[in-house]
Amino acid sequence: MLQLIVCDHYEELSRQAARIVAKQVTNKPTSVIGFATGSTPVGLYQELTKMYQKGEVNFKQIRTFNLDEYVGLDKEHPQSYYRFMWENLFGKVGIEKSQIHFPSGIFQDPVQACNEYESQLKKEGPIDLQILGIGANGHIGFNEPAESFILNTHIIQLADKTIEANARFFRDKSEVPRQAITMGVGNIMNAKKIILLASDKSKAKAVQSVFSSIVDPRVPATILQLHADVSILVTNEVADLLKDLNLEQIVG
Repeated sequence: MLQLIVCDHYEELSRQAARIVAKQVTNKPTSVIGFATGSTPVGLYQELTKMYQKGEVNFKQIRTFNLDEYVGLDKEHPQSYYRFMWENLFGKVGIEKSQIHFPSGIFQDPVQACNEYESQLKKEGPIDLQILGIGANGHIGFNEPAESFILNTHIIQLADKTIEANARFFRDKSEVPRQAITMGVGNIMNAKKIILLASDKSKAKAVQSVFSSIVDPRVPATILQLHADVSILVTNEVADLLKDLNLEQIVG
């Protein structure tokens, strides 16, 4: 089931998302939470940090899984997703390092690296709440447009649009890794609940596709239509560009 939640602005979207995450952790302190990186969830992580500092939520017992990591970047690299999560959330809210799980971007054997993350997901999962962003091309995690869905953890060649979008985080576009290791869409769909955040109008077309009634691996996010519990949080800026949708029926 898809539910669209329209927020006035990015700050409200971040607060709404934080309330959903905090409720999950409060109701089940040992929750397994799937985290996403990128600019969109930064506000969410800031709000969760504030809630933690006020004593409104305790993250000590949660276990975490991140969607993806760049291939070739050590976890201490300034642009690694591990470093991103540690600086934006994990290092601020008392999460035990032993309970943080990431696919490794440094490996000798790519098959083994993927299998190891799959094993961790099976041992600790299923994920109770998965946080997602969405790419302008409809990618979720680093599941890029393709002819078929890949269900499990895998190595992906990043699309040119994704490299272009992520270049702003690097000194030069040539420094952006060309591959990533990512959860597959099957891993994402195994989560009990999913929240997807979209605050920029460039993501409106991708969000629209999720409500299209067409599941197409060339727009990976469309698979979310098959999940039982997905909340899509968008700003007014994005909602205003969602054409031909009966918002009265799907807005929560």
